Amino acid sequence: MGIFSRFADIINSNITSLLDKAEDPEKMVRLIIQEMEDTLVEVRSTSAKVLAEKKEIIRRITKVQAQVLDWEGKAELALSKDREDLAMAALVEKKKASELADTLTQELVVVEEQISRLKEEVNLLQQKLADAKARQKTIIMRKQTASSRLEVKKQLDSSKIDNAMSKFEQYERRVEGLESQVDAYDLGNKKSLSDEFAALEAEDSVNAELEALKAKIKNSKAKTQAK
Repeated sequence: MGIFSRFADIINSNITSLLDKAEDPEKMVRLIIQEMEDTLVEVRSTSAKVLAEKKEIIRRITKVQAQVLDWEGKAELALSKDREDLAMAALVEKKKASELADTLTQELVVVEEQISRLKEEVNLLQQKLADAKARQKTIIMRKQTASSRLEVKKQLDSSKIDNAMSKFEQYERRVEGLESQVDAYDLGNKKSLSDEFAALEAEDSVNAELEALKAKIKNSKAKTQAK
């Protein structure tokens, strides 16, 4: 026997309440879905049988109603031939056929009520089945998310993370030491104020010598052209 003993258990069940009480909600919702699907197959099979029964009753009603008309016709024929005894016998058979038709009609009403209830129950079961499947997806997703978060928590709480961060800090200090050495080197090579002025003076001296040389070459050319 499954987790549901009767079809009514599924129809009247509160899935949320069942899941709240379950130790393993994922397993419980899987069992609920399986039980619902099995029950849905059984109910549809029952519905097919009831529908077949309805068709058979309708067929019998049609046949009996035809017999009623037939016996009525025979009674009229017997009277037309002055056979009242035969007419009486025909009317008795007509009465039997009419009573059978009434009984079959009442059975048809009961069967149609059964079919109507089965349709309602199937629709309700299908709604609950869809709800269960939607909850199954949500539960699986939540479980996966929780498992991933738990794994991250474990990693963050482990000494591996602390060791890795400690190594990062060591590397940062080494890089900062190298940068300090570079800054110190630049500071050692920085020119003084006297050096800056000496450089400017040397630049002026070179420029003056360059201009003198240009003037000398220009004069030489001018003399050569004059000859």
